[in-house]
Amino acid sequence: MPKLSILVPIYNVEKYLSQCLESLINQTFEDIEIICINDGSKDSSFQILQKYRFKDKRIKVINKENTGYGHSMNIGMDVAAGEYIGIVEPDDFVKATMFENLYNLTDKYKADIVKSEYFCYTTKNNQTRKTGHFAKFKINKPVNLKNVPSLIRKPPSIWSAIYRREFLIKNNIRFLETPGASYQDTLFSFKTLCLAEKIILTPKAYLFYRQDSENSSINSKEKTFAICGEYDEITEFLNKKPEIKNFINTQKLIKQYRTYMWNLKRIDEKLQNGFIDKFSETFKKYFNMGEIDNVFCQKIDEKEFQMLIFNKEEFKKYIQKKLEKAELNDSRKKLFSVHINSSRISIVLFGKQIAGIG
Repeated sequence: MPKLSILVPIYNVEKYLSQCLESLINQTFEDIEIICINDGSKDSSFQILQKYRFKDKRIKVINKENTGYGHSMNIGMDVAAGEYIGIVEPDDFVKATMFENLYNLTDKYKADIVKSEYFCYTTKNNQTRKTGHFAKFKINKPVNLKNVPSLIRKPPSIWSAIYRREFLIKNNIRFLETPGASYQDTLFSFKTLCLAEKIILTPKAYLFYRQDSENSSINSKEKTFAICGEYDEITEFLNKKPEIKNFINTQKLIKQYRTYMWNLKRIDEKLQNGFIDKFSETFKKYFNMGEIDNVFCQKIDEKEFQMLIFNKEEFKKYIQKKLEKAELNDSRKKLFSVHINSSRISIVLFGKQIAGIG
């Protein structure tokens, strides 16, 4: 039995797949299996997998009809035999020491999750920027959501972590299998963080998250309500577990509100009004149920929120103006921008990083 199973869900990624697989077969941690689930790719992805399967016996290939990301991930988890499970998207790639270093952090505490920072990577200009999500949290020591509930508000980034397989099985943690949906890492991330007793956070970054991949959900504008389905499942999960809902619900609502606002910025303009109707209806229900508290109001724009639930049509006009302003600011940032987080400063001129510190 391998110590670690790495799941790679694949659909039409011939452009990046070889780079991903090379980074996995060259891991310094050799006691791994690499489970590649080909979800009915129509390009040369399957042929690339066949080549690598003969190149490295640790690679296992599952070839199936296109049934979606969630179904692929669940098949991979069913097949996985490792003590821990890692996930790598096929358009990303990782440092050679990633899985050795993450696994070594499990030894002392038998953590349910070990989670690292990651790099935001842009192919076009070969730009790399390290995230700084864990700067305010306890590092390399066990934590859980009861003592750091705000951790739930960080990006899901399920691929920058490893998960104890026994923990996933015991809690029946699975992916939604909605065909054609996006953001199916949202529910998985939420459940794992809520149910884990021991989470280890490390400030080191290993995975290069490709932000300009054509297949990335952040670049998909047509799946307007996919994120709503994920949060509907999260809400149902919390309603069945009041002992968890009591300490995490406000943080969940803050995250959901911010995610819906982010989604508004990226969906097609023709679909915005329909999404705002759903957005308004959802949070009006939370408000009427008494779930909106002072902590929530302190973390979001309260006037904006009141407009959303009490004057929806005015909110639609407000959002349109806000998006037009944001588009103008984005155009300016393409000329010159400075990115600062707890661990790195980078300066970008005309879309190209010209300096990086940290």
